[in-house]
Amino acid sequence: MTNSQRLQASGAKRRRLMSAAAQVVHRQGAERTTIADIARAADVPVGNVYYYFKTKDELVAAALAEHGQQLELVTGELNRVADPRERLKGLVEGWVSQREVAARYGCPTGTLAAELGKREEGDLDVAAGDLIRLLLDWVAGRFRELGQPDPDGLAVTLVGAYQGMSVLANALRDPEIMTREGARLIAWLDSL
Repeated sequence: MTNSQRLQASGAKRRRLMSAAAQVVHRQGAERTTIADIARAADVPVGNVYYYFKTKDELVAAALAEHGQQLELVTGELNRVADPRERLKGLVEGWVSQREVAARYGCPTGTLAAELGKREEGDLDVAAGDLIRLLLDWVAGRFRELGQPDPDGLAVTLVGAYQGMSVLANALRDPEIMTREGARLIAWLDSL
């Protein structure tokens, strides 16, 4: 195996670990997740995990980074749509399309931010908040493009509505809450 191939394989393993960390932490929460859980999900021997991530907190940070990359992919795809209102509606439709997952585990970033916010040590809660801030800023930018007054406030309203419907769908194990509330958000966006 050449050096280039080794680096490529190493990078692929790291990506698998990051993806597995995001999925397992979302399903189990940061506190209940072990390095062994993530290694198993990534199909990587536990001992190899430490080559890439020295602590569980580094894996949680990797999960947050994975969520950030997913947010960039989603918003990048939505940015291809010319109309900012349609971009916002596409965001809501994307949330609703994940209703089964949200009903079972909640919002990946929101639930992790809430959990990390209860910790007394570390700064992962700040990193989770920064990720939510990225979403808020993107949403506010679309409201700004629409010429709406108080775009930052409208962004909090929209993202807060998503977090609320996600929490309720999860607490009540009812994905249809996401369907109904998503339709209300689409109607609200159309009314602006």
